[in-house]
Amino acid sequence: MNTPRTARGRGITCRASRLVAWAAVLPITVVAGELGEPAVPSSHMLIPLLLGLAIALTGRMRDHAPAVLNRTSQVLLGVLMGTYLDLSALGHVAGSIAPLAAVTLVTLLLCQAAAFAMARLSGVDRATATLGMIAGGSAAAVASAEDLDADGRLVAFMQYLRLGFIVASTPVLLSWIPSRPQEGTGTGARGGAGGPWHLVSGHDQVWGLIVLAAVALLGVLLGPRLRLPSPAMMGPMLVSAVLTATGLAGGFAPSGMLRTLLFTMIGLDVGLRFSRRAVRRLRRILPAALACTLAVSAACAAMAWTLSAVTHIPFGDTYLATTPGGINAVLATASSAHANLPLISSVQSLRLFAMAFLAPLLIRLTVHRSRTGGATR
Repeated sequence: MNTPRTARGRGITCRASRLVAWAAVLPITVVAGELGEPAVPSSHMLIPLLLGLAIALTGRMRDHAPAVLNRTSQVLLGVLMGTYLDLSALGHVAGSIAPLAAVTLVTLLLCQAAAFAMARLSGVDRATATLGMIAGGSAAAVASAEDLDADGRLVAFMQYLRLGFIVASTPVLLSWIPSRPQEGTGTGARGGAGGPWHLVSGHDQVWGLIVLAAVALLGVLLGPRLRLPSPAMMGPMLVSAVLTATGLAGGFAPSGMLRTLLFTMIGLDVGLRFSRRAVRRLRRILPAALACTLAVSAACAAMAWTLSAVTHIPFGDTYLATTPGGINAVLATASSAHANLPLISSVQSLRLFAMAFLAPLLIRLTVHRSRTGGATR
């Protein structure tokens, strides 16, 4: 007969064994991500996701991340996202702020239309379709899926399908467009200084880690009080954005090995949730996901052409600014192409914030409408 004390002891043992298993697997996936970095986009998320999927399908380890690791990754991701808000970059494109804001709004509407089509064509739920089709912030979409009652596996599949398409097609398209000398004050190097063994982006590692801990703690406390969606991620993101925008603090963004571990944990967590049944479902939704991805990408390219004609900004810059790929991949491509980094980082950052805050609200609104509609019928 199991007593409460015995059951509690087994629960502690189970949690400890999961932590040990993750401690053993994480270094392997980190090394695999490093090896794949030259050839694979977002390698520190995509490769752990694929390795986690392979491990899950063997049946040797199939479980989501321990709660402490899952919550920590959401908090750190929120802090990192907040540091993308760069007011100095926005100042460089102040004259074009109205059309840029309009492009951000239209992109949001396009993503909603694609999510509606995805839900109708493939049968996935609206929360999963919305997060899967949302443009920008792929890591945030995947990390917040569980909090928003979405299927993180399908969200990751749709997000990385689009990211792979954008990363593969953008260099080909840019090769057809004449390059020009870089303008502005480059803001594309988001990785921070000091190499992979630094943990934060500033030179003073001790002070940066102290600020990071304070921002994370304050964000975790404020998120639920402000009733933010996905408070573990949105709270730290809001605090980090305020400190970055006002210049009160800097050099605390997760960088180097800490950032690598962050993305590895998110990718591995998603991969380990897969099953053979989930993989079969991916094959069924692939045609719809690919069609929606191509439609959103083509519409964003058309917006880039229109924006270029209206503002007289080179098409290569407007394309990179409006393309629905991940912000890190886009900024890396823009830097190598000598593009207008202040413009591109500004538009991508604005969209990242808009999508991160509005996606949970849109999910709740559409789910509520669908439930009330079903109740009425």
